[in-house]
Amino acid sequence: MKDPTIMFLSSIVVLITAACHCLEAGELRLERVFGPEVPTGRYKHPACMTELANGDLYLVYYGGQGEYATDTAVFGSRLRKGAARWTAPQPIARDPFRSVGNGVVWEAPDGLVWLFYVVRYGETWSTSRIQFKVSRDSAQTWSDASVLSLDEGDMVRGRPIVLHDGAYLLPIYHETGHDPERVGPDSTSLFLRFDPARRTWTKTGAIRSPRGNIQPAVVQLNDHDLVAYCRRGGDYDPRTVGHIVRAESHDGGRTWSEGKDAPFPNPNAAVEFLKLRSGRLLLIFNDSMSRRTPLTAALSFDQDRTWPVRRNIREGDNDFAYPSAFQAHDGRIHLVFTSDRRSVVNHAIFDEDWVIHGSSNSAGR
Repeated sequence: MKDPTIMFLSSIVVLITAACHCLEAGELRLERVFGPEVPTGRYKHPACMTELANGDLYLVYYGGQGEYATDTAVFGSRLRKGAARWTAPQPIARDPFRSVGNGVVWEAPDGLVWLFYVVRYGETWSTSRIQFKVSRDSAQTWSDASVLSLDEGDMVRGRPIVLHDGAYLLPIYHETGHDPERVGPDSTSLFLRFDPARRTWTKTGAIRSPRGNIQPAVVQLNDHDLVAYCRRGGDYDPRTVGHIVRAESHDGGRTWSEGKDAPFPNPNAAVEFLKLRSGRLLLIFNDSMSRRTPLTAALSFDQDRTWPVRRNIREGDNDFAYPSAFQAHDGRIHLVFTSDRRSVVNHAIFDEDWVIHGSSNSAGR
C-alpha cells in the first residue's frame, strides 16, 4: 500500500525522472527513487547525492536487511544527464567480515570523486572506523578501500565543504557508548581537514556539549568564521528539551566553541546546513522534539542571526529523515532523504523562491 502522504494536490508534479530541467521557479518536486522492491535489502538509509562534472547525478545509500545486519553494503546509482531512470543500484563498498554504513559521496573541485563510509567492527556504531574510496572516472570505477580514521567510534555522515583557503573540511563525529538506543553524553562532532597540495588529512578540535552531539553540518561565513549545526545526543524518548546543537569556529574550523542549544528542536535526528550562492543559509531539519516529521527548510538572510522563513518539505504520519542536500550548478537545491521506516529513498528539488514564496500545497500538506 502506498503511503497516503505521497499523494499530492494537483499543483504538485511528482517526478518520474530526475532530469529536472523543466522545473519552474518557486516549485517543489519530489521523486520516490528506491523502495523495498529494489533487491538490495529492505533497509535503505541514509542516502547522499552529488552532481558530477558531466551533469550526471550519483546517489549512494547504505543497504541490507537492517541497521545492524552483517551483510550490508554501500550501493551506488546514477541518473545520467537527460535520462529518465536511475540505474540499478550496485554495491560499491562492502567488507567480507563486517557491516558497513553511512556512505557519503562528493565530487571535489579537481574532479576526483570521494566515497567516505563507515565500517562497524563490533555490535554498535561506537566501534566504527572511517574508510574511503576515490574515483577518477566520474564514479564509473572505484579504488580499493583506504582507512581514513582508525579511532574507534569515528563516523561520517555529511558532505565536505571547500574552505576559502582551498582546504576541504569533512564533517565527522566520535560516538561513544554501547547502547543502540542512546548516544553517549561525551559524543562529539569534529572535522577532518584535507590539504589538496600535500594530500594529507588532519583532525580538528571537537565540539563538546552537555548531552553530547554528533553528525555536524557546517558552513563558512567568511575567511575565519564557521558555524556548525549538530544532531543532539541522548536517547529517542519524547523531550521538552532537546535542540539542535550549534557551535562556532573563529580560526577556519581548527577549534570550536562549546555546543549550545539552537532555537530549533531536534528529535535526535540528522540535519543539513548549506551556504547558498546567494549568501543565504539553508537549514533542513525535523521541526519536532520527538518525531522525524515534518521535514522543514529554513532560510537565514543575515548570516545565521535570524531565521524568518520556514517551509515544510514533507509532513504527515511518516518519518522523513537524514536530509542530505547540495546546490547544483543551475542553482537548484537537490535533497535526498529516507522515509517509511528507512526503506524508501526520496529526492526533492526546489529553489530559494519556493522556500520563501511557495504555497503550503507545494509542500505536500
